Amino acid sequence: MLTTPLRQLLASVLVFLVVGATVAALLLFGGGDGESARPAPPRAEPGQSETRAPAPSERVLAVKIDNVAAARPQTGLASADVVYVEPVEGGLTRLAAVYSSRMPEVVGPVRSARETDVELLAQYGHPTLAFSGVAPELLPMLRRAPLTAASEQRVPGAYFRDPARPMPHNLFVRPDRLPTGSGPGPDHVLPIGPAPEGGTPQGHHTARFQAATYDFRWAAQQRRWQVSLDGSPLLTTEAGQASAHTVVVQRVATRAGAQVEDAAGSLSPVARTVGTGAVTVLRDGRAFEGTWSRPSAGEGTTFTTAAGDPLPRATGPVWVLLVPR
Repeated sequence: MLTTPLRQLLASVLVFLVVGATVAALLLFGGGDGESARPAPPRAEPGQSETRAPAPSERVLAVKIDNVAAARPQTGLASADVVYVEPVEGGLTRLAAVYSSRMPEVVGPVRSARETDVELLAQYGHPTLAFSGVAPELLPMLRRAPLTAASEQRVPGAYFRDPARPMPHNLFVRPDRLPTGSGPGPDHVLPIGPAPEGGTPQGHHTARFQAATYDFRWAAQQRRWQVSLDGSPLLTTEAGQASAHTVVVQRVATRAGAQVEDAAGSLSPVARTVGTGAVTVLRDGRAFEGTWSRPSAGEGTTFTTAAGDPLPRATGPVWVLLVPR
């Protein structure tokens, strides 16, 4: 038989073991406040990017805008978040203005859509595209595209013509009368952030298409690049000379379009905006050389420096020139 002192010693040891096991269990499986312990999230491996949060859905409208001499000055261009300069037939260009943060009362002159618009605008989710018309060869493509086609024929009440201007450079649209498109806004499609290290101080930059030349001059006081086209300031009726906080000269591959020709028989080129290529980004009075990348039509476009660092745009309006390689 166990003596009383021995029984007391064994009881003390048993209590110590039970208490120790309980403390260990709390440390392993929970805290003293009764909540379950949560494992720490895994850390990303070096060079592995974290998953981006889903893009918020915003109102997105794209308008095809004429920019030949007879169409100037344009209206509503200064309110655009992004202005794309697309190559078209004959070596000329046409503008695709994307609106999200601000919707002007009137935009124009409005012109026809092109095949380039389908791939380009897919990164904005399901935007509304306002345009005057389209070649019959492109109608099936537009119907399949993830956008709301809001042409003059489909939404006639949103459009009007200015009798003081010559046709076909006198068609204008009222955005508040168009169906609403939605998707990732420009700030998600073209990320914003601080400038990387480096860059070359530059007060003037020229981007050339076959039959159009764009000049950008840095206005340090306004911290904007002022836009000129073919030697003359590109003017808007509401804000004077067009300008941007960031200019992206994106060199792209092109291919012949779906047999869309001008009066001289020139085929309309299609700018390929999915893929990768060289880019020059102008911001903060400096020029940065790098690479653009867009893996698929549903993804936004990113820019990186030669060293592989992010090359985001500055806050504010951006012009993106799709210059053929």
